[in-house]
Amino acid sequence: MYDIVILGGGPAGLSAAVAARQKNCSALVISNPPEQNPLFRAHQVDNYLGMPGMSGEDMLRAFRSHAQEMGVAFVTGRVISAMSMGEQFYLTVGSELYEGKKLILASGVARGAKYPGEEALLGRGVSYCATCDGMLYRGRKVVVIGRSKDAPQEANYLASLGCQVTYVSPQVPVGLHEDIPYVKAGKLEVLGEQMVTGITAEGQEISCDGVFILRETVVPTELFPELETEKGAIKVDRQMHTNLPGIFAAGDCTGLPLQVSKAVGEGLIAAEVAAEELLEGK
Repeated sequence: MYDIVILGGGPAGLSAAVAARQKNCSALVISNPPEQNPLFRAHQVDNYLGMPGMSGEDMLRAFRSHAQEMGVAFVTGRVISAMSMGEQFYLTVGSELYEGKKLILASGVARGAKYPGEEALLGRGVSYCATCDGMLYRGRKVVVIGRSKDAPQEANYLASLGCQVTYVSPQVPVGLHEDIPYVKAGKLEVLGEQMVTGITAEGQEISCDGVFILRETVVPTELFPELETEKGAIKVDRQMHTNLPGIFAAGDCTGLPLQVSKAVGEGLIAAEVAAEELLEGK
């Protein structure tokens, strides 16, 4: 059980983690590998106070090193499900479960639009978690839409359960079992009215009972559908509270401007307020 769990390993998440440790709170950062963070790919950052001309990679490594020195715990992976139970949060990463008392969303900007039919059929054949829902489709046809590096392994897992898997992706998968059919396609649509009946992949129709859409990140509103947003960003107050008890947000996911300095400041505020509320028993 951690005092504060932070989703995202960018400037906002790492700033929150350091601030949490400065308040003597245990902190866990769950994120993709640093190389997948947009800041990592920035050639040069000139507008962060006191660190002009530094590459995004060097800046992110410095932030991460600071957090590690402060005793922050790290888990690399994608949160595929989350649940609030009173004063605790439970988050699933792969097959592992993590618990926290407060949650800070610092997941950055969600990239990649939903496929047609995806949102309407979520929970009615569309899933984002092979580990969570795979057993429901044992002996049935499923399509895995692979948009993450670990998607082939999750497709293999579904096949091991007895699912009849077809793998669809714009890129040739690495590590996919050779007996799983692969369809190269990027333009997709989920079909069905009350339940999923199939997909179209570049015009080719593939019938199935379930569709597993496996992206690098899961949008926070998919983890918490009741999370309030405004113009596509998570709505927060001056203390970085969201509308859901115990959940804060910081950084690019709260909207413009998309700047390192804003992210660092919001991460600090979110963690300090979370730590104060833990001390007060809120």
